[in-house]
Amino acid sequence: MSTPSSDVVERFIRYVQVDSQSDPHNDAQTPSTHRQFDMANLLADELRALGCEDVAVDDHAYVTASFPASAGAEDLPALGLCAHIDSSSDAPGADVHPHIVHYEGGDLVAGIVDGAPVATSPSDCPDLAQMVGQDIVCSDGTTLLSADDKAGVAEICALLARLGANAALPHPTLKIAFVPDEEIGHGASLLDLERFGAAWCYTVDGEALGEISYECFNAAEVTVDVTGVAIHPGSAKDIMVNAIGVAMEFDRMLPAFERPEHTEGYEGYYHILELNGTASSAHVRYIIRDFDAAGFEERQQVMREAADFLNHRHGAGTVTVTVKPEYRNMAEHLRDCMFLVDHALAANTQAGIEPHVEAIRGGTDGAQLTFRGLPCPNLATGGYQCHSVREFVPVRSLELTVDMLENLVARFAVVQETR
Repeated sequence: MSTPSSDVVERFIRYVQVDSQSDPHNDAQTPSTHRQFDMANLLADELRALGCEDVAVDDHAYVTASFPASAGAEDLPALGLCAHIDSSSDAPGADVHPHIVHYEGGDLVAGIVDGAPVATSPSDCPDLAQMVGQDIVCSDGTTLLSADDKAGVAEICALLARLGANAALPHPTLKIAFVPDEEIGHGASLLDLERFGAAWCYTVDGEALGEISYECFNAAEVTVDVTGVAIHPGSAKDIMVNAIGVAMEFDRMLPAFERPEHTEGYEGYYHILELNGTASSAHVRYIIRDFDAAGFEERQQVMREAADFLNHRHGAGTVTVTVKPEYRNMAEHLRDCMFLVDHALAANTQAGIEPHVEAIRGGTDGAQLTFRGLPCPNLATGGYQCHSVREFVPVRSLELTVDMLENLVARFAVVQETR
């Protein structure tokens, strides 16, 4: 591996080697995995070394800290910066082996696994065409990289290191939050906002460089439980109700072209995550997403009506649908705080980044924080292909994001016009 070229790259490469995957099957407790404390405690030590005050790790692996304001900005409202410490469980996440690839065009090969390249082609990721000649951090192809969201964590910590080394850089008091279990819908839900003390906040948890988001999906997890009637198949006629078969019937009743693989932009979807069971019982887990509140309610109703139809067909109580809300579209509240988006646009432009506002096809801690009363748009980390073994982040993107954050916090070192 090449020698890391900067503080943010060095931090990022260290952080991704700490296993901190969350576990969707243990979401009744926070954190869902004890290993997230390893990341939380490491970061608490680093925040203290960076000059932060009031550094704490609570019983749920939330890391919070305050970074003192520059001279003259002590009485201004505090600004929050938030990222999450957990990694997705959608791909292997332990024993991450990051390395830096000098990209010269064509396929970006993360590694060779079982004799075959794990690669991203320019057709898969058109932005690769802009990265020829750049250094790019990848995993070795056996695991995800964990850029989502350890890139955001590294960028925030690198910003604090820069501010601490140069007292002339202006900024208000910065409130830092590194939170667990974002990938399974908990995220910032237990963050004590009164104690946190920020007037506004940004999450650093996006993807392509320059991306700014103040809109996201409305989201819910839907579980479908099927109770069948099992009997020896030799004497099953007119008696057996195969729970797996009914679960498959349910899935076929959902709109086939409203799945993630067929949608983009502002289009919502139904996404099956898991199906397991026997002829006696089956369990299916979905997520549903929609930017529009009415469309979101309609998706829930479609699933309930599918269950009603199957219960009429196979018997009352055969299919049960349970909806667990996850987050709402933060645009409902952020439209009254567009100065936060304006500052992010200006900070990117000042760093030489071409910014673009994009509705995020996912969710961030910012959605929860915004609905809880802390306005919180989302900023890019510079990463790509998250939740997969092809995940990568260009070195240049990590470094430019720190420049952008420096510009951003400086804009809050003056009295804000919030109208």
